[in-house]
Parts: sequence; structure tokens; C-alpha cells
Amino acid sequence: MAFISIRGLRRRYVMGEVIVKALDGVDLEVEEGEFLCLMGPSGSGKSTLLNLLGGLDSPDEGSIVVNGQEITKLDQNGLSLYRQRQIGYIFQSFNLIATMTTLQNVEFPMMFSGVSRPDRRRRATEALIKVGLGDRIRHRPTELSGGQQQRVAVARGLINNPTILLGDEPTGNLDSKMSEEILNMLVEVNRNGQTLVVVTHDPRVSGYAGRIIHMLDGRIVSDDGKH
Repeated sequence: MAFISIRGLRRRYVMGEVIVKALDGVDLEVEEGEFLCLMGPSGSGKSTLLNLLGGLDSPDEGSIVVNGQEITKLDQNGLSLYRQRQIGYIFQSFNLIATMTTLQNVEFPMMFSGVSRPDRRRRATEALIKVGLGDRIRHRPTELSGGQQQRVAVARGLINNPTILLGDEPTGNLDSKMSEEILNMLVEVNRNGQTLVVVTHDPRVSGYAGRIIHMLDGRIVSDDGKH
């Protein structure tokens, strides 16, 4: 069985009197250690698929099995443990906590993983230095540019060394130089064995991926395989 196995996935949303089929019967297998890129126009179902895989939403139909565990059958406590132990997420909207410093934002996921305070502080500082924000560890998100906030989000997504890293437009707010640096970092993470699933409109990102899937109207319309 594949590391990630998705079968018959459907997700619908009611918007007024209209039913929107965000996902309309998606089947997908992802091997451990793949770097998979999801592409397609807005509304094609990419982010919905990412949220379901990350345990942030539940499907109306279908199953998602990750490393032998069917996450679509987990309760909220089970999903919380799944996200804590296996998932790293780089959100398009950053989702940083405004009242916390950048250091505290990156430390935050480790608070639920039994990491001691000194180790949290050390690892978060090292992660921020790695994304070029060593001089901004005491700043709050409102004191950072959009690109800097995105780099904090990248550091936070990687901090727990997740089995699966999910990215929703991880380079969307970065200039070309920093985009290349972040992409090289993601490639390094992937080479260390982590599975990457990234949603993007950025052709630079797809150029780094080992596999590109195109979505349209809630369905997979092409799978370019490895290249």
C-alpha cells in the first residue's frame, strides 16, 4: 500500500442555494518521500485536498489512509495527535499568533510535543536563523513584512521535523531570491525523507517537484508522474 492512499474523496459546501463540489471523487496515491505539487486554477480543489490530508477538515465521502492509519475515521483527539506527530503546515495566510514574537510562534508547535523550554528556544532560534530572520526573533508578526511572515511560517512548519509537510503557496509572498532559498530548503527536507505536498501557482515551485498533479473542478485531470 502507498504511504498516502486516497479513495473516492468528495467534499461539498453549501453556499446559499448552491452546492459547490470542492472535491468530486478524487483518487490519489503518494509514496513516502515524494515531492508532489498540486496545480490548477482557483476553486479547483487543491487547498481543500490539502486541508483534508492535514486533518483540518473532514470529507463527505471517501477515505484517506496515511502510513496504514485511516485518518477519516479518527475523532478530534485522534486528529489532533495525527497533526501533532506527522504533519507540518505552511499556510498561505501565515496563521501566526499576533500577540507572540516570531520566536514564540516557531516554538509554539513544540509545546505539545514534550520538548523542554531550553530546547524549544534553541531549535526555534536556529530555525529562524536558517530562514534569514535571526535578527527578528523578538519582533511580532505586525512588525514584519509579508515575506518575513511567510519565512516565519516556513520555520514553524518544519520545526517538529514532520513526516509530511504540506504547503499552501509557500512562496506566494516572497521575492525571487528568497523563493529560491526556501525552495532549496524544501528540497533538502525532501532529500532527508520527508514527504512534501505543495499547492502552488508558481512555476518555480513545480520545477523543483518530482511529480505534478493538475486539478480542475474538484478532480484530478492530469498526473505528470516523476520527471
